[in-house]
This record gives sequence, C-alpha cells and structure tokens, in this order.
Amino acid sequence: MALFDALNISASGLTAQRLRMDVTSANLANAQSTRTPEGGPYRRQDVVLQESSGEGSFAGALTGALRGGEPAGVEVAAIVPDTTPLRRVYEPGSPDADAQGYVEMPNVNPVEEMTDLIDASRSYQANVTAMQTTKQVFSKTIELL
Repeated sequence: MALFDALNISASGLTAQRLRMDVTSANLANAQSTRTPEGGPYRRQDVVLQESSGEGSFAGALTGALRGGEPAGVEVAAIVPDTTPLRRVYEPGSPDADAQGYVEMPNVNPVEEMTDLIDASRSYQANVTAMQTTKQVFSKTIELL
C-alpha cells in the first residue's frame, strides 16, 4: 500500500458525498417544480455509489491490498431518476392542470431528502476525520524518523 492511498480513499469519499449533497439539494430546490425543460414535472434524482476498484467486496479489497493490489475507494456509478409515481394534486386554476383539474407534482419528499442530506453530511465529516487522522499519523512518523 502506497503512502498516500489512505488519503486518496478518503478523497474519493469526499467527492462522492459532495455530489450526493448537490443532488439532494437539487431535489429539495425542485420539490414544487411542475415544469422542466424536458417537459412535465421534476423527477427526483438518486446517486448510485460503487467501489472504485474491481474487487467487489471488502474481503476481496483487503486481500488485494495485502497482496499489493490497489486499495478501493468509492465512485459515483450513476445518477438515476427515482421511479416512484408522481403525486397528483387537485389545482384546477393552475396552468399545468389536466382536464380534470389535477396537476402532477414531483415525487420529492422533503423529509426523506433532509434525512439523505444529513446522512451525506455525516459521511463527509467521517471522511474528513479519516483524512485528519492519516495526516496525524504521517506527522508522528516523520517526527520519529
């Protein structure tokens, strides 16, 4: 394992969690958007994360690292639209209403989005703590040398 691999793994986690926070913020910002450039209401987006090395599991990544392979990090596999159905709200005066007076609203639940935002924020903080700990280990090692 190279000297800066721990920092690279934490950095990949920081990048992934920042993107999760950005997507979640976009979901919250568009929670009431009934018109998008593509047409129709906004659809909630979700971030899919995956391990950046091809090991497949923690045990495989650990074995690969012990044998001289590259340690794993995390990366964004895709940003996918949520497939839950859209909400229908009765608003006959809206310009987006159909013939029966219903407007299709985004499938964004603000409580769920705030929970996702807190989760991504805590994961980001954990990666920052791991980076700081790695930095302290490097400093102590240099002091000993």
